[in-house]
Amino acid sequence: MMTATQQQTTPWGMRLTVASLVFIGSASAAQANQVDLPYQQPAQDIIDIVDAAPSPGASVSPGGEYLLIQQYPALPAIEDLASAEYRLAGMRINPDNNAISQSRYIQGLELVNINDGSTTTINGLPQDARIINTSWAPNGEYFAFLNMQPDGVHLYRVDVDSGNASRWSDVQVNALRTTSIQWQHDSQSVYLMAVDPDRGAAPEANRAPSGPVITESRGRTAPSRTYQDLLQNSHDEALFEYYFNSYIARVDLDGDLEYLGQSGIYDSFSLSPDNQYLLVTELNSPYSYAVPHFRFARTTNVWDTQGSPVYQVVDQALADDLPISFDAVVPERRSISWRNDADSTLVWAEAADAGDPRNDSEYRDHVYQLSAPFEVDPAHLMSLQSRFSRLAAADEENAIVYERWWSSREERAWHVDPSGQRDAHLMWERSWQDRYNDPGSPMMTRDNRGRAVVYLNDGEILLSGAGASDEGDRPFIDRYTLETGETERLWRSESPYYERALSLLDADNLVFLTQREAVDEPADFYKRNLQSDELTALTDTDHPMPHTSGISRELVHYEREDGLAMSATLFLPAGYDKDRDGPLPTIVWAYPREYRSSADAAQVSGSPYEFNRISYWRPQFLATQGYAVFDNATMPIVGEGDNQPNDTFIEQLVMNSEAVIKAGVDLGVSDPDRFALGGHSYGAFMTANVLAHSDLFKAGIARSGAYNRSLTPFGFQREERTVWDDPQLYLTMSPFFSAHQIKTPLLLIHGAEDNNSGTFPMQSERLYQAVKGLGGTSRLVMLPHESHGYRARESVLHMLWETVEWLDEFVKNAEE
Repeated sequence: MMTATQQQTTPWGMRLTVASLVFIGSASAAQANQVDLPYQQPAQDIIDIVDAAPSPGASVSPGGEYLLIQQYPALPAIEDLASAEYRLAGMRINPDNNAISQSRYIQGLELVNINDGSTTTINGLPQDARIINTSWAPNGEYFAFLNMQPDGVHLYRVDVDSGNASRWSDVQVNALRTTSIQWQHDSQSVYLMAVDPDRGAAPEANRAPSGPVITESRGRTAPSRTYQDLLQNSHDEALFEYYFNSYIARVDLDGDLEYLGQSGIYDSFSLSPDNQYLLVTELNSPYSYAVPHFRFARTTNVWDTQGSPVYQVVDQALADDLPISFDAVVPERRSISWRNDADSTLVWAEAADAGDPRNDSEYRDHVYQLSAPFEVDPAHLMSLQSRFSRLAAADEENAIVYERWWSSREERAWHVDPSGQRDAHLMWERSWQDRYNDPGSPMMTRDNRGRAVVYLNDGEILLSGAGASDEGDRPFIDRYTLETGETERLWRSESPYYERALSLLDADNLVFLTQREAVDEPADFYKRNLQSDELTALTDTDHPMPHTSGISRELVHYEREDGLAMSATLFLPAGYDKDRDGPLPTIVWAYPREYRSSADAAQVSGSPYEFNRISYWRPQFLATQGYAVFDNATMPIVGEGDNQPNDTFIEQLVMNSEAVIKAGVDLGVSDPDRFALGGHSYGAFMTANVLAHSDLFKAGIARSGAYNRSLTPFGFQREERTVWDDPQLYLTMSPFFSAHQIKTPLLLIHGAEDNNSGTFPMQSERLYQAVKGLGGTSRLVMLPHESHGYRARESVLHMLWETVEWLDEFVKNAEE
């Protein structure tokens, strides 16, 4: 039942379930015990890692004069997570302020002048600022932001010249479906979603129901993956309508507020580039108890700027019957947007195969466009052999259309003439898992209305990419000629730095905003001039955790038994010398990924020159406790040709594990008898499976995983087959059904309020019960108020304490 979270757990109270251990460090007991244990904290050097300031974000003003630095706080306290919460239609909301519950927010703002490097502190920011979006005016003279407070979300405006912030309007923003602030191109007003000022009190639930909750299906195929937080009854529907009901509102520079049209359950809105129309999508009843809001029926209309509908783009039915294939889409018009370069031209895709990839069809999608006043038939832009992904336009004669087909991992990019004077030209065709041959993405610039368009100069565009290679990522900027497909490398990140282009500041002089870092230098923002080869620092960030600077990091390469190249990032304790100190206890942390090509699976990701920021979420922090850490160890699951990756899932997991163990032993840094394996989510699923099907490790740590695939019968992760298609596959891949083979000590941690599809908290509870009932060694820790990822400082510190205690007992101090 979807009700506000009222569980009153004191900040320092927590229920832990323990099997085989009465208390950590005590003698083993013959039976399972349940104990009360307050939140615990790990060693101070780990606490300091958790409390280190996160890396700031930034955005560039139109015209490239200012850089807005956005500073984020460290982790919130458990009290922040214990706020009221409703769970409606696949979303978790805070009913007190009409915002998403547990939203990440910006705590501080600072302006940097890109030309001279001077900084301006913003005056007048609200106390305890919790900023959830910022938006520049097209003229660059202002930026707006939304401030989330306990009683609502408020609109602020900052005057850039003075650096003064002030409450712009008393409008109450509805931040449930979008936090978008859309400026008119004259910078005189903004559009946003607003709470209905006349909505009254929230509906109350009747203690006595009016009747049972009934759903019905009569021969209609309606598969769905395992969703959580769905609507459950008529009161949930009433709450959904109450909290999601909005007006689209306009606020001018004087703060005058105007509500447009009628209130409704609006999912999104978008202002046309010429500011003459609004593209508005509204969710329609009856709602579904089987799928989340993004599958609800919806109508998309074009409005004039007074809120009157002028054209209906689509009336889409409830999408609860889509095939579970990742290439399945709704049969109606979809991916509807304004063409970014034109005054008011709509672009959308429409399935040529009724949205079902099982249907034979020469084409999969048709792409159309339609210009105001929307009184003629839509113009056919092109037909695609796979699914439309996106369109990025430069001008009326030049745009790029992307298409993808998930099952083959294929991507194509087309140079298209929206005016219809030239045929589409194929720019490239590739596997989107092939990072080594990724040509990059087009760099954008702003037109005279402040709209982002593809930068185009004399038939040439600029591409920026990650530059993946065997030596790691080396970001680049290329010049690409649209007519010939020829490329010219303008710049590439050079050792000992990792630098990437963020935006184009001055197209004529090839000046870019970049972010650069080195192993011992945190990321800072720079202005890089490619013509003069000048590099100017705009920020100077202190090392957020100097006590970790001695921890070493190395990208290591190795092969598994069948010759597939693999890699991992190896972290070693500060001052460690393998000849002097000998091999260490070792933790391997991984996440399985499926590939259709061995060549793609073997590719390296990451850079050896990135800042060595020690993570508490991943196991890197264990290097402070005397462990060798193989982080992000590649765990490829490959299926080529007619073979699906999961056909040999278990065999490949074990082979991958053997390879990384051998790598650590061959390097002389790892004790072969003191290895642990861990992972989060699908990595937890991996961990339980490896422990069930091998004795390679001394201990396992599985966080927020799913272990019984019969509870996700319509597919999971990237598996498209259902349990009825291949019941043996589901049985074999479920460590729950092999729990009798899990004899390696297994620590299970799970957020008690996990909302991720398939990873119900009971997944960990049931595996723990199975291992306990079969005589294995396991410990189950349920973290109150936490979802799939853990956010409260108390929760994270306790998770780290549990991890260290478990590994110290079963790995570091393992009996010979």
